Amino acid sequence: LEQNKHLLKKMNDVMSHRGPDGEGFYCDGKIGLAHRRLAILDRAHGDQPMYSEDKKIVVIYNGEIYNYKALRSELEDKGRVFKTNSDTEVILHAYAVWGEDCFDKFNGMFAIALNDTIKNKFYLIRDHFGIKPLYYVNLGTIKNPKILFASEIKSLFASGMVDKQPNDRIIYRYLKFRIHDDNDETFFDEVYRLGSGEMMIIDSKGLEIKPFTNLKNELNKLANKDETYSKETIIDYKNRLIEAVKLRLQSEVPVGTSLSGGLDSSTVAVIINQLMQKDSASSEVGSVGPKQNTFSAIFPNAENNEENYVEDVLNSVSKVSGHKIEPSADQFIKDLSDFVKTQEEPIISTGPYAQYCVMKYAKDYVTVLLDGQGADEIMAGYTPYYFVYLRQLRANGQWFKFAKESLLASDVIFRLLRFRLKDKLLMKEKVSIEQLMSGSFKKQFNKEKFVINNHNLKQRLIEDIFYNSLPSLLRYEDKNTMRFSIEGRVPFIDKELMQFVFAQSDEAIIKNSWNKRILRDSMKGLLPDSVRQRRNKIGFTTPEGEWFLRLKNRFYAIFMSMEFSNRPYFNQPEVAKAFEGFISGSNNSNSLLFWRILNVELWLREFIDEKKPEVEHKPKGDLEANPDKNLDIKAGQSTYRRFPIVTHQISADDSINDTILPYVKNFFDKLSDDKKMSQQLTNSPWQLFVSEKIIALMQGRSYFIWDIEPGWWAKQLSRFVTKTPYGIGLGSPFTMQLAIKQVGLPKIIYASIGGVIGKMVGKRGMFYNLVGEDIRAIDGPTEYSVYPSNVSAKLAPENPSGVAKSLEKAIRQCLDKKHVNNFEGVVVIDSNDLGRNVLGKSVQDDNKLLESIFADNPLGQGEEKTPLAVVFKV
Repeated sequence: LEQNKHLLKKMNDVMSHRGPDGEGFYCDGKIGLAHRRLAILDRAHGDQPMYSEDKKIVVIYNGEIYNYKALRSELEDKGRVFKTNSDTEVILHAYAVWGEDCFDKFNGMFAIALNDTIKNKFYLIRDHFGIKPLYYVNLGTIKNPKILFASEIKSLFASGMVDKQPNDRIIYRYLKFRIHDDNDETFFDEVYRLGSGEMMIIDSKGLEIKPFTNLKNELNKLANKDETYSKETIIDYKNRLIEAVKLRLQSEVPVGTSLSGGLDSSTVAVIINQLMQKDSASSEVGSVGPKQNTFSAIFPNAENNEENYVEDVLNSVSKVSGHKIEPSADQFIKDLSDFVKTQEEPIISTGPYAQYCVMKYAKDYVTVLLDGQGADEIMAGYTPYYFVYLRQLRANGQWFKFAKESLLASDVIFRLLRFRLKDKLLMKEKVSIEQLMSGSFKKQFNKEKFVINNHNLKQRLIEDIFYNSLPSLLRYEDKNTMRFSIEGRVPFIDKELMQFVFAQSDEAIIKNSWNKRILRDSMKGLLPDSVRQRRNKIGFTTPEGEWFLRLKNRFYAIFMSMEFSNRPYFNQPEVAKAFEGFISGSNNSNSLLFWRILNVELWLREFIDEKKPEVEHKPKGDLEANPDKNLDIKAGQSTYRRFPIVTHQISADDSINDTILPYVKNFFDKLSDDKKMSQQLTNSPWQLFVSEKIIALMQGRSYFIWDIEPGWWAKQLSRFVTKTPYGIGLGSPFTMQLAIKQVGLPKIIYASIGGVIGKMVGKRGMFYNLVGEDIRAIDGPTEYSVYPSNVSAKLAPENPSGVAKSLEKAIRQCLDKKHVNNFEGVVVIDSNDLGRNVLGKSVQDDNKLLESIFADNPLGQGEEKTPLAVVFKV
């Protein structure tokens, strides 16, 4: 028993943000329950677990039963006696009276665990729409189950009993079809979610999962009705919507409103404000306080900024305090790790980060927040729904209506198609997710399908409500709100309100090219027309495309990383190439595509990769070798001792001599302090080796890849160059463009032809023999390099021998005579783990000897920041 309590405690602690107001535990033989409480209703008496009077039934749950007062009244009429004013107790009495049928009577959001010791049955129940999450793992079998369950996946892993493994099938479907949360599988193998409207029953027979509601079928039947769309319909809908909002204001803690500036959230905000004006003393509206708090994400100067619409709404109401939050790209990077951890699974865009920021801010003002989630899926709020409706009209032979709706919706349809038309007119290179996935990964899952209804509007809406769209949005809602101990409530996702809409004709949803027609009509006179008659839908999202361009260096570095290259899902060279094209605007890719790839990588790092303990590395001393490298090497007839020198991050702002000389002087000061080493090297000739990278940087010959505009020839020729993890060489349009700029297109083509002929006769290296060593030294970004080299392409240094001679002269002038006497000169070298190439020198030794001294690349291939080396002939 104590062991079970310890396990429950571990699982419960990682979800403390979901319930900071208290915790409770229940252990009884084979069953253990733990609960974190976010106290909202009956704060004084609503602690959980809660027990029936005879202690035979115990329940814990997350969420709210909005119709709990009506149910309580009904149960009291049946003789039930209540001890608290909580909705939790209503669940206990409802189950005692109606059994399993009680769950379908609840109008709200809930994830319930209930243990009935009388019937020896244990239940897990998730609300009709899956507003509240419920995850589980079966460590046993169907006949003999061993279930771990929780509101968050992190809690399952905290048990120490569940392995963290990726679900490759779900990753594929996410990358390929841009969907997730559409079935019971999660991104974690063997971790499942209970479906919306489902209950799990565990008893002596084993485990069974089945629906507790017939709501989907009821909506399908209602969809076949064709009620006349009238003024009475609009008034009835308006009253029902107001009641749905009012029910969700029930609270003993402050309630606020999300306000994006869109139709849906604005509707909720103005309805609450109207309720405040009419009946501020009512128990429901009292939770709002003397002033209504609204919270909006705005993006000044961004294309998707909705501040003007927010202002129109705020100016149309009274007694309101409008809070505006300005998420930024820089803040996004700071929050990115926590944001990925909060979501627990990949998401389809960065849009939910805006909501994350709003909740982070709102937690200091409110504990409950209402928003407009769900209206789009119920009333066709997205542009593609127009096409579904038009196909339906055409299939039904309603040609006049088809023509009328097509004509009136032409502006909306064109807005959706204009980007595709633009890409075609500009003849941009096409990029598909298939190109960016590895061949073996695609082959493994090439039979996966994603089929949606494109010919029946209401059937498509039902699909999207329960599978394709709304489940993912509800996941974001729950994760973002609960991360900051806020309860999010969604008035549009009310089963009775939804049933009413589906019982109306399609004209209540789309009419005369206006979607959400019944909502727009019902809000006439309440909402500003600038919002009520908006055609451009944006919602709570981020300026993702702008952010990606601003953060391109960070994201490119991730795509070039060794971790990313080792993933079984991606074709790294193609991803890098496509991202380069996205940055330069030369292909038709977009940020949504790269976010999916990036999100999978970040998710793997956060949840799947083994976390290595952080080790504090002592900085390398100038008299030490780099990690895994040696000081000494045998070259020719002699032994050479190489001392790599750590420098600051070299940039174009540095000058060559003024930057390098102090490091060389400092080295010899330290060498003098080490008497043993100093004696060993007395009278030993020495040379200074300098990486060509820093010379090119200081000469201003290094360029961010997005500052290079590759031409047609650069794009074509780079396709035939082999890339390696150690260097792109000319295998990128950006580096090829630099090569063309350096020596001219004719010479590049001439050398390319020579290279092909050379390969045919077994003679490699002909290309560089013909084009010149300067071109060999051109290189692109590589993941192992430190910033900015990991996102830059560079030319070979200009006049490297002249640089070497200038440096030699400066060194001879600044060092003590005893060191100058043995100084032989400077070598500028292009060195990496694949090879080395002397570009310039002021020493007498031949290039082959000098290159053999660097055969093991003592300067390192990673983030050593050792671009200099003092080399002694021992």
